[in-house]
Amino acid sequence: MPTAPADDEAMIRALALAGEASAAGEIPVGAVVTDASGTTLGEGRNLREETSDPTAHAEIVALRAAAASLGSWNLDGCTLTVTLEPCLMCAGAILQSRVSRVVFGAWDEKAGAAGSVYDVLRDRRLPVRAEVVGGVRAAEAQDVLRTFFDARR
Repeated sequence: MPTAPADDEAMIRALALAGEASAAGEIPVGAVVTDASGTTLGEGRNLREETSDPTAHAEIVALRAAAASLGSWNLDGCTLTVTLEPCLMCAGAILQSRVSRVVFGAWDEKAGAAGSVYDVLRDRRLPVRAEVVGGVRAAEAQDVLRTFFDARR
């Protein structure tokens, strides 16, 4: 299935944010929240090392920025685009914020919660679900992560 142009554009920006995270010594993950028209509402990159905040994942940073931009925690109708499949914590925050769609690049076979290890975002037992599109620019997203970790081994 071809990638929608708006998803591809958001992923390109998320990859740039992941590069910024890598340059700062953070695990290279970037995220962008867009509204239904494709307008960027919030961006984020991993900030755990810089802020000493264990919750400062790219998704959380982007969700907070988007909520501040809208003046509301409710991000219904929005899309979160992130370079790596969200973890359990981020999947919970995504559902709490009512994000409608999640687009991600690389699958996380160790901690992913959007279809690989867990499928929290589409769990029918929960009162809220999100559409999930995985594998967008996956090779590029994997390469950013691989390069980062190879340099540290």
